Amino acid sequence: MSLEEADVIRKRAEAFLRNAVRLIEEGEYDLSVFNLEQYCQLILKYKLLVRKGSYPRTHSLRRLIRELGFFDPRILELVNNVKNLHYIARLEEAYIVSRYLPIVYEEGEARDLLRFVKEVFKPVVDAL
Repeated sequence: MSLEEADVIRKRAEAFLRNAVRLIEEGEYDLSVFNLEQYCQLILKYKLLVRKGSYPRTHSLRRLIRELGFFDPRILELVNNVKNLHYIARLEEAYIVSRYLPIVYEEGEARDLLRFVKEVFKPVVDAL
């Protein structure tokens, strides 16, 4: 995949993050959490594309993070720290829950996940 194609994935990831913020403000918490997961998944795949030219065909944030850990172990703080792993697991669940299960996210959950993504996940990933 070319760098131009990888850049499309990065821009799409950033759009999911912007959309998550907008959806929270509109009270669409389920969709906002799904968009947060999509941001995380795509930005990790973008980083893998830039580093190794490909990424595994998976939706697992944990697997993508561990793959990036081969290039920069700093990212492993997202899965080795239990508090961070809790948030990563919640975001992974959102992929399945938002599509197939009748579980509803509340405002506090959505805002807390957004805070984690912006204040913890994004700075770690941006530093790679």
